[in-house]
Amino acid sequence: MVKFNEVDLNLLKNLSEADGIGGREREVSRVVTSFGEKYSDEIEYDNLGSTILKSYGDKKGPIIMLSSHMDEVGFMVRSITDDGYIKLLPVGGWWGHVMPAQEMTITTEDNKKIIGVVGSRAPHGLPDSIKNKVIAPKDLFLDIGVPSRKYAEHLGIQIGDMITPNVKFRQMNDPNYLMGKAFDDRLSVGAALEVMRNLSMESHYADVYHAATVQEEVGIRGARTAVHTIKPDIAIAMDVTTATDTPIDDEGMKLGGGVILSVLDSLTMANNGLLQTMEDIVSDLNLDVRYDFMTVGGTDACNIHKMLEGVLTMTISMPTRYMHSPRLMVHRRDYEQTIKLITEFCRRADWSTVDKLKKSAGIK
Repeated sequence: MVKFNEVDLNLLKNLSEADGIGGREREVSRVVTSFGEKYSDEIEYDNLGSTILKSYGDKKGPIIMLSSHMDEVGFMVRSITDDGYIKLLPVGGWWGHVMPAQEMTITTEDNKKIIGVVGSRAPHGLPDSIKNKVIAPKDLFLDIGVPSRKYAEHLGIQIGDMITPNVKFRQMNDPNYLMGKAFDDRLSVGAALEVMRNLSMESHYADVYHAATVQEEVGIRGARTAVHTIKPDIAIAMDVTTATDTPIDDEGMKLGGGVILSVLDSLTMANNGLLQTMEDIVSDLNLDVRYDFMTVGGTDACNIHKMLEGVLTMTISMPTRYMHSPRLMVHRRDYEQTIKLITEFCRRADWSTVDKLKKSAGIK
């Protein structure tokens, strides 16, 4: 039995190892739904596929939306060559540098899993002009170890099938460090689900909806439709941000340093009152806090705050090494502190909170 503010890493493992690119999030949704059947009051789905878990207060309070996206960056089958190689179509942002020789999984329409390896050239005798050139993701191909297109098609592979990294979740040598695929943004999906579990054990005035959204990596699409379904008064987008604590980085955002409050990204500015409220809770709970200014990229908040009559919104982030690569690394402490912060905000929120946030935006 998981207690209040404890976490279950098996949940995070199941989320990480599920395969789900934009528009193909069904496996992830099944994990979310299975959890929600135990720890939420109601489950709803919108027509794009976002999965919405509801934890009711007294149904007279404000509606809080927690948003985290289920989709991961990956590929689709673009074509199959006569020799049975799979040409790849990137779905989401990839840097070709991280892909050669990586093991990948094709998921067929009937959910068959077919393993292959991203093809690469041996370095022997290559001129520097080729060695030093980063491969464009669209030029990558997958070798599934078959002799022909006919053989590949016999396995059930079709144009448009999903391709994802074949990576297992693991705790590292210090078990607080966690490695796996798709932590962008399954780490936040897991955190939001843990918040919902906490709220199932404690009373709260507000109605809290967790929107596990779709298609964020291909245009922040699912958040738009989820807002129309939920009609929130307050929204917290939950996502990851880039850790900068490796030898090739300027020292900055470290794993294990605690909560990250996003002041702004390229398309969103946090509601100032919401930011201040989170700072107060951080202080009350004796959590550690950092601030993020993400001048490139964005989160579900980019669309949420512009919907309806405008939604009082901010992003809370967790640092991640090696974003948009087959393997990411995160820290348990950041995960746990984020869960504690958002749980406490949801427990405290009432209509006076909404009034405070509106006043901070200049609304009388």
